[in-house]
Amino acid sequence: MNSPLFSLPRAGLLACALAVSTFAAQDNTKAPGTKGTDYEAQLPADATRMKIGDKAPDFDLLGIDGKRYSLANFKAPILMVVFLSNHCPISHAAETRLLPMVREFKSKGVDVVAINPNSNQGLGIHELGYTKYTDSYEDMKRYAKDNDFPFPYIYDGDTQLVSKKYGVLATPHVYVFDKDRRLQYWGQVDDSRYEPVSSVNNHSLRNALNEMVAGKPVSVPVTKVFGCATKWQSKNDSVAEFDKKWQAVPVGLENIDAAGVAELVKNNSNRLRLFNVWATWCAPCVAEFPQFVNLSRRLSTRKFEFISISMDEPKMFPQAKKFLEKQYAHPSDALAAILKKEGRTAVNFLYTESDPDKLVKVLDPQWPGPLPHTVLVGPGGKILWRHNGEIDANELLEVILKELGPFYTQE
Repeated sequence: MNSPLFSLPRAGLLACALAVSTFAAQDNTKAPGTKGTDYEAQLPADATRMKIGDKAPDFDLLGIDGKRYSLANFKAPILMVVFLSNHCPISHAAETRLLPMVREFKSKGVDVVAINPNSNQGLGIHELGYTKYTDSYEDMKRYAKDNDFPFPYIYDGDTQLVSKKYGVLATPHVYVFDKDRRLQYWGQVDDSRYEPVSSVNNHSLRNALNEMVAGKPVSVPVTKVFGCATKWQSKNDSVAEFDKKWQAVPVGLENIDAAGVAELVKNNSNRLRLFNVWATWCAPCVAEFPQFVNLSRRLSTRKFEFISISMDEPKMFPQAKKFLEKQYAHPSDALAAILKKEGRTAVNFLYTESDPDKLVKVLDPQWPGPLPHTVLVGPGGKILWRHNGEIDANELLEVILKELGPFYTQE
């Protein structure tokens, strides 16, 4: 059974990851903040940074299989401890190369254990724009199953004591120990934050493992870590701060006719546009609307735009605007700036024409008429998904992520 799509508390929807602000560039397709981030500065005061030759810190942590794991569970001559997360697109991209490598080196005497270091409470909703998972223990089960993890996946997000002992900077972060459990390699999986193998220039971890298997010293024992900064509990207060910033932004509403909607549906942008037709007098519309706002916030760093169209009577304009204000239904600062350059300011509209059939014709001729109605439109105006009635938010998110992709790209 899938976990709720928006399981984060409403008061804690936003936090900073990858040193990207809440209102990060909405059309950014490259990995932001990863090669200039000072991860060391983000370590808690009581964390340590391991050095080559240090003894592996022991642990006693719960795995997704319900078992507890420690160093004693791993008997192979070489042990890899890798810190991963459910949400990070850089970690996901590295895993496409890491998982085959793990299977390959298992027969060569290499054991592997993966640890999730993140506090789920310190994870902002805008940091989930590349995934359907949070970093909770329950979602670890889903993520590992969906990706067929060939190693134990264990959780340190509650206390983060083990992650502090290792000094985990980001996900992914790899530590490789010899038979005496002395650290021989520290750093990255390889030098690419993207998914294609062709994007890799230096297979850092593979080189280190080959040398260790051959009984040779690791020639490059320390490499640069880049990824999604560890979500330390000490940083959880920033979540509420960003939430306050979001709530302080004014919410707009503009009138629109069928011709105006037709222009929006043409979608001459490079973004997906999600249209939701609703009304304040429509109970299912009101019930589902917060999910659209959360979806907009979740995807605020992606090529995505949420557009609401109210079917309230024009005289009910103040009521519709008041409802939208209570939902904090506005675009991110970055998207608002993009819209301004395109000659627009609004993402919320009230339909003014008396004939609803005109709206049906220009938005979605297959719309049967009742509210709510939702349509996902790709660049160029192609309808990619439609639904009449209340949405299944998890289903819609999967449709959108399939279109946008789960990784950063080199575009």
